[in-house]
Amino acid sequence: MISDAPVLQQTSEPAESAAAPPRLSRYARPVLGLLLPLILALGWELVVWLGWSNGRLVPSPSRVFGTITELARSGELVRHIAATLWRVGLGFAFGVIAGTVLGAISGYWSLARRLLDPTVQALRAIPSLAWVPLFILWLGIFETSKIALIAVGVFFPVYLGVMGAILSVDRKIVEVGRTFRLSGFAMIRRMLLPAVLPAYVVSLRVGLGLGWMFVVAAELIGASEGLGYLLLDGQQLGKPAQILAAIVIFAILGKLTDWLIEVSAAPFLRWQDAFGRARGA
Repeated sequence: MISDAPVLQQTSEPAESAAAPPRLSRYARPVLGLLLPLILALGWELVVWLGWSNGRLVPSPSRVFGTITELARSGELVRHIAATLWRVGLGFAFGVIAGTVLGAISGYWSLARRLLDPTVQALRAIPSLAWVPLFILWLGIFETSKIALIAVGVFFPVYLGVMGAILSVDRKIVEVGRTFRLSGFAMIRRMLLPAVLPAYVVSLRVGLGLGWMFVVAAELIGASEGLGYLLLDGQQLGKPAQILAAIVIFAILGKLTDWLIEVSAAPFLRWQDAFGRARGA
């Protein structure tokens, strides 16, 4: 018994050291993600500081940060961010609901796919700005038209993601469900839903990205507040620092909302034994 103690002690130490790297990598990944933007920002700051560029058309990061600080102190920044988040949130919700329902119907029911899919694919090719005059004519220049335009941008990737995920489900999974005589609801809940969920999360993230892009076009429709309005105001008044400040805020908000989807979906995807998860990606 006495001779076994050192052996146990020696075997426990490698286990602890093996558990340390994943913990470190968990904190290292966000730092690595910030490394490239910080290097680019510091590099351009150095270029302007050395006088190699006057920074008139592309202001230095310190000047952009100063513009953001001034907008925050005046209260304008909070107002613009809140207006844009409200529009993106509502448009995203409506687009996800419509895309999920129609994508599931088209993927599960072949007759509905033959009826719906050609029209949806044709509408998907229409540029975002082409919807603007039509929505102004139908819905006016107020919030309804802006939210509808964002919902259109979110709808298409969610629809395609859901329909494609259902169509790509392995036939053997369905046959196993039929062998166990699962009902239609049980088949969807226990077989189809887990198989579709990873692709659905990806389609949500793509739809959210398009929602952030469509909000700029939406805020050209008679908007008096929002980050898109801040962009347009900076362009009309010749304020490149304000334009870059709005772009930086767009990037930060877009990344944060994408991260929220990723974190919210993680508990439902723990069963995955995927390549990226095995490598800690």
